[in-house]
Amino acid sequence: MDDRLILMGVIGRPHGVRGAVHVTTYSPDPEGLAELPLRDERGRRVGLAWTGAGIARVTIGEGDEAAAIADRDAAAKLTNLRLYVRRADLPPPEDEDEFYFADLIGLHAVAPDGAALGTIRAVHDFGAGASIELSDGSLLPFTRAVVPEIDLPGGRAVVVRPVEVEMRE
Repeated sequence: MDDRLILMGVIGRPHGVRGAVHVTTYSPDPEGLAELPLRDERGRRVGLAWTGAGIARVTIGEGDEAAAIADRDAAAKLTNLRLYVRRADLPPPEDEDEFYFADLIGLHAVAPDGAALGTIRAVHDFGAGASIELSDGSLLPFTRAVVPEIDLPGGRAVVVRPVEVEMRE
């Protein structure tokens, strides 16, 4: 079972006086976030019930131990609480060409001729398009031209370094 935790969202500031909060989601389907088995950094179950666009009521814990956040002060204590889901709990990608960024981390990066370039250390998306960070510290755009092939079962990604990217010596 894959126990890696994937960051799916962050609870923001309170909304109103009855315990609702703003939620920033990192999901293409923000509404579907409430259907996932979310957990916080401490492993507690976190439930969301959407009340509006980006606004949710929160429950912490599960079963008889579940506690609904019911006032602004309790909601304020949740500010910046990160919401995770185990990778194994995410649905499989729908298409063969789709994958989760988390699945790329740790893949061996190889040049088209098979030469080792290191491993993919991180995938970043700051809003202007995703990029991959290799173990040598280089940051490359995550495009089909730069990463033309991903072989998840084989544990590798073919990487074509753009001419504009200089190697560190």
